[in-house]
Amino acid sequence: MIEEEPPVEPHAGILATGLTRRYGSFLAASDVNLEVRPGEVVGLLGPNGAGKTTTLRMLATLLAPTQGSARVGGHDVVDASREVRSALGYLTGDTGLYGRLTPREVLNYFGALHGMNAPDIASRTEALDDALGLAAFIDQRCDTLSTGQKQRASIARALVHDPDVLILDEPTSGLDLLAARDILAFFRAAAQQGKAVLMSTHIMAEVALICDRAAIIHHGTIRAEGTLDELQELSGAQDLTQGFLELLGEGEPGSQPIEEGP
Repeated sequence: MIEEEPPVEPHAGILATGLTRRYGSFLAASDVNLEVRPGEVVGLLGPNGAGKTTTLRMLATLLAPTQGSARVGGHDVVDASREVRSALGYLTGDTGLYGRLTPREVLNYFGALHGMNAPDIASRTEALDDALGLAAFIDQRCDTLSTGQKQRASIARALVHDPDVLILDEPTSGLDLLAARDILAFFRAAAQQGKAVLMSTHIMAEVALICDRAAIIHHGTIRAEGTLDELQELSGAQDLTQGFLELLGEGEPGSQPIEEGP
C-alpha cells in the first residue's frame, strides 16, 4: 500500500517560483524565485530599472506573470487575486491620495472597501496615527500635504486593514532621515508581530537596518540571496558596498548603482 503524502500547507507569506514578465522580446523579470516567511523582512535590492517594481506588481496582482507562479498570504496571485488583495498591504511609488479628502477620510473610505466596520476603522486609524505620526495633519486635506506627509498617509492607507503580508516599493521615498528611520522601525515591528514584509529599495543602509535577508536583482534576474553576511561572503569583497556591486556585476571603479544611505 502506498502511503499518501500529507497535504502541502498554503504558504502564509510570499512564495514566487519562476516568476517572469515579458514585454515582447524584453524580459522585465526573468525566472524570479523568492520567499518571504511570516515574521521576517526581506529586502529586494537593486538599482533603478533592475526589475524590482515589476516583480512587486506581479506579486500584488497588478501584472499577470508571463510564466511562473506565486502565492501571497496562501493564495495564488492569478487564480485568487481578490483573496491576495485582502491579505496584502501594497505600497507603491504611485499610490494616490484623493486630494479633497483628509487622511482620516481616506482611511475611512479604504477601511470600508476592505469590509471593516466603523469602530474597527476608528481603532485602526488611532493605532496608525500613533505609529506613523499622522496627528499633525490627519484632518488636513491631502492636496495640501508635504511630500513626506503624503507618504505617511499612503502607508497608513495600505495598512488600514491590518494585512498579514506587506509589499513595499521604496517606502521611505520622500521622507527625511529621521522619518525614514521611524517608518523602517515600524515595518520591523510589524514583522516581529508575525507579518511577512517584502521591501524594495536601492538604499543599502535600509536593508542593513531592518532586513533579515536580501535578494539582489539586476536586469530582471535574482543574482544572489541571503543574509548580509552571506552575501558579503559570496561576493568575496571586504567592503559591504563593494560586495553588492560585485554581485550586481558592476564592480568597476566609479560604478555606483546602489546608494549607501539616504
